Amino acid sequence: MRTTQIFLASSLYGAATLAAALDSGCFAPADRRLLLVANNATTPETSPALDEMPGFEQLRGRFDGVLSWNEAISPFHPGGWAPRPDDAPLWERHLRLLWDLGDDRIELAVESIQVNPALAVAQLFPDAALDVYADGLMSYGPTRNKIDPLVGERVRRLFHLDLVPGLKPLLLAEFGAEPQIVPTEAFVKVVAELSDGVTDPASDAVSAEVSAEVSAEVSAEGEGPVLLLGQYLAALGIITPAEEEALHVRMVRGAVALGHRRIVFKPHPTAPASWTRTLEREAAALEAELTVLDRPLIAEVLYRRLRPALVAGCFSTALFTASTFYGIPVARIGTEPLLDRLTPYQNSNRVPLTIVDALLPDLADGAAGAPKEADDILTGLVSAVGFAMQPQLRPDLRAAAESYLGRNLNNRTWRYFKRRRLTVLGLPGGIPVPRNATVRRVVRRARRLKRVALG
Repeated sequence: MRTTQIFLASSLYGAATLAAALDSGCFAPADRRLLLVANNATTPETSPALDEMPGFEQLRGRFDGVLSWNEAISPFHPGGWAPRPDDAPLWERHLRLLWDLGDDRIELAVESIQVNPALAVAQLFPDAALDVYADGLMSYGPTRNKIDPLVGERVRRLFHLDLVPGLKPLLLAEFGAEPQIVPTEAFVKVVAELSDGVTDPASDAVSAEVSAEVSAEVSAEGEGPVLLLGQYLAALGIITPAEEEALHVRMVRGAVALGHRRIVFKPHPTAPASWTRTLEREAAALEAELTVLDRPLIAEVLYRRLRPALVAGCFSTALFTASTFYGIPVARIGTEPLLDRLTPYQNSNRVPLTIVDALLPDLADGAAGAPKEADDILTGLVSAVGFAMQPQLRPDLRAAAESYLGRNLNNRTWRYFKRRRLTVLGLPGGIPVPRNATVRRVVRRARRLKRVALG
């Protein structure tokens, strides 16, 4: 029987990770390898899919064909559509005909299995072996919600980049998924290919002369510009647009305070253009030169092309690829207030935010450099946060959480927890429950109701 491997990807970063995994022999040989592209943008019609992005042609040769998930389920949106259980067999039959799969044995590799489109694809091929490749720093956090065992128990391996050496991912561990590192050198090699396939890292709005000046300054001074990473957190409802715009302004001020005068800003593709104009005015007032790079390039390509002296941002995964893979100094900014604002507590951004806050120097303090090394204390912190986020999915982490909180809860680490959350879960740091039997019954009932609501 013929074996066909289908790799689902929605970003160039994800496709690069898959390419590195394939180059490293992480996947067994197959008769065919197909890349299934999903465009999850709010309005896919106005945003390029990953196979239309600069550099993708360097990856295409690793696959026997490229398919479009958007076309297969049109007019539905990939992020919001899932098959009704009774319709799943009909959809599988349709896709096998559409993609010429016949009776092939299917093997799937998908990202973000907790949500669509990955979850939908997994449901449509119920007999397929299933691997997951991780979405950056989120791999170190717990699975964000309960997954149907008919899907979760099929997951064999979790492929992830070694962004925080020494830290083991929590994602999908409840199903026994085996974490497997995609070799760093393979990923860096793939990024080099992507970089070679891009003719000019500047956007159409930035002249070639500006790009030439960046390169000339790198050569003359031996140091590149500062690269600032935008994430568009306002779109996630974490902060307001005005607050995020102010955060970007603080990034510029922090870079200038460290003595840098060449600044490159990489905005999120969907961020408002007005933010760029605000940053330009701020940079001019500080006598710094700002270049905006708004082409759809992954940050790692810019690391090679611009050779930045510093990479700064809030809690982007790209901060760790900069420091761990390329040895570039990094700095964070704005993480502490976000830890307080992030809701609900089980928000999947909490672990990435926690890791960045715990390990990276703070630009607001005039600091920049390499991350702290992961140790047992960081492992304990991530386990404690992971348990507090998903106590029903990961009850096995309770002992680790109690141990960490009992020994390390102080003024510095309180930012990672909520007293009410600790109280509900009966963890150290929570409000002690009175010994009165009636009161204890009320509290236990409240905890049960809370657990039901969280479930």
